[in-house]
Amino acid sequence: MTPKCSVFIATSLDGFIARDDGSIDWLEQANASVPPGEDCGYKQFMSSVDTLVMGRNTFDLVLTFDAWPYGKTPVVVMTHRPVALPSDVPPTVSFSSATPEALVEELGAKGARHLYVDGGRTIQSFLAAGLIDELTITVIPVLLGSGRPLFGALARDVKLAHLSTITYDFGFVQSKYRVVKGG
Repeated sequence: MTPKCSVFIATSLDGFIARDDGSIDWLEQANASVPPGEDCGYKQFMSSVDTLVMGRNTFDLVLTFDAWPYGKTPVVVMTHRPVALPSDVPPTVSFSSATPEALVEELGAKGARHLYVDGGRTIQSFLAAGLIDELTITVIPVLLGSGRPLFGALARDVKLAHLSTITYDFGFVQSKYRVVKGG
């Protein structure tokens, strides 16, 4: 069975997920306005995920966090570069140089049912391969002017069906879309 592939990510209003240097200081600043206990649906989303697939740049950024944020959820890092793992990285982390199609097939054969796909290039490669099923995008009210875009060039249009939009009093706007397959 092919696992469902979902994106859950924040962008600036002008569509960037990080600054040119990879920094997400703007997102950390925006998160300071979020009331205690509010996670914009992240815990509920994560409770449905059995494997997280992320790109190498995202993994390197996560390694700078104070604590490992994914608990015991298996994490597959897509990379073609050698990796020296810090000793505090959990054994649930693995690495793959497979194509998105091959990785989804492999994880599905191992019983994965719902993949969380994270990281700009990784999301772009999964979209290009027609593997993304849903996107949840939280727009943060800030304009960066430049940075690393969530979306890149596509060989064809990717049609989306709007599922829901939530507006938060602290300025975030979260929209969820289903990718229309064969559309």
